Amino acid sequence: MRSKMTSSSEDYLETIYLLQKKQQNVRVRDIAKEMSVTMPSVSGFLKTLKKQGLVEHPRYDLVALTPDGTRVAKEVFRKHQVIRTFLSHVLKLDSDIAERDACRIEHNVSPETIESMTRYLDTVSIPIQ
Repeated sequence: MRSKMTSSSEDYLETIYLLQKKQQNVRVRDIAKEMSVTMPSVSGFLKTLKKQGLVEHPRYDLVALTPDGTRVAKEVFRKHQVIRTFLSHVLKLDSDIAERDACRIEHNVSPETIESMTRYLDTVSIPIQ
């Protein structure tokens, strides 16, 4: 399953995860607004994620992550946090640049690199935000 995951899939899962944390009930329009895409684009992508067993989305109803979807979304979000923290606190990049670059890097970085960044941040007592 994980090897078939695209950057877009990860972005959708992460967005749904963050919306669920913030507002509990997630609708197609919420995802579209957050990602600056159209509602038909979201609906189409949700069908793909549903086939992969990552989301539940009964027709015209709320969107929810499955346990597998939640696991993947948390992993993506954690990578994002580690990278953003490293870029902003260690490399001293502007927060907007760190955020933008973390979004791009999170899809391609190895688990070993994330682990190494995490160990370094722990060593210098920088909390992952």
